Amino acid sequence: MKLALFDLDNTLLAGDSDYEWGQFLVDCGVLERAAYEAQNREYYEQYAAGTLDIHEFLGFALRPLAEHAPADLARWHAEFMRRRVAPMIGDKARALVRRHLQAGELCAVVTATNSFVTAPIARAFGIAHLIATEPESVDGRYTGRVAGTPCFREGKVRRVEAWLARMDLHWDDLARSTFYSDSHNDLPLLERVSDPVAVDPDEALAAAAKRRGWPVVSLR
Repeated sequence: MKLALFDLDNTLLAGDSDYEWGQFLVDCGVLERAAYEAQNREYYEQYAAGTLDIHEFLGFALRPLAEHAPADLARWHAEFMRRRVAPMIGDKARALVRRHLQAGELCAVVTATNSFVTAPIARAFGIAHLIATEPESVDGRYTGRVAGTPCFREGKVRRVEAWLARMDLHWDDLARSTFYSDSHNDLPLLERVSDPVAVDPDEALAAAAKRRGWPVVSLR
């Protein structure tokens, strides 16, 4: 069996769904612009710099899920998909995913962005499996807290391994394993698979890929 894993933000998507979701809520008047927009941008810059405290960020990012009713969140997300996500999905990204799916490979999106935001996006690519940060839910309402291990840096490796274990699989059972990512934050998982691929990489990942002889591709 072959495994194909795809990072989402700035890899399959020509943009960051987590950041754009926050900006979308600001533009809709759901969140107060001055305070939220500045903090959202600051966390995005910390992520790019590799200095992000994931638990601090998730306390910020998951708060809107806890503050609003599920029906409102669902309605906003449907509009978010049309207005913000659809323009970020390019033909090259769709073709890449389709190639792996048609080859019969086991495919999954692996993303630090929470599953509320990303599950519909994974479905838009036709990918059945999503490994994402899970927002805690109690009695049908989000709490604003994280359930389990955030799917970030080394957490991505742990979450992928737990997902494989639920299917009675291990790395040794795979003929090949590929992971596509743009970010140096994903080096732990890139180093774990047999075939790491840098996609429109940030500066740090581009340098690491060059040193290690990893392929570099563009989906833009």
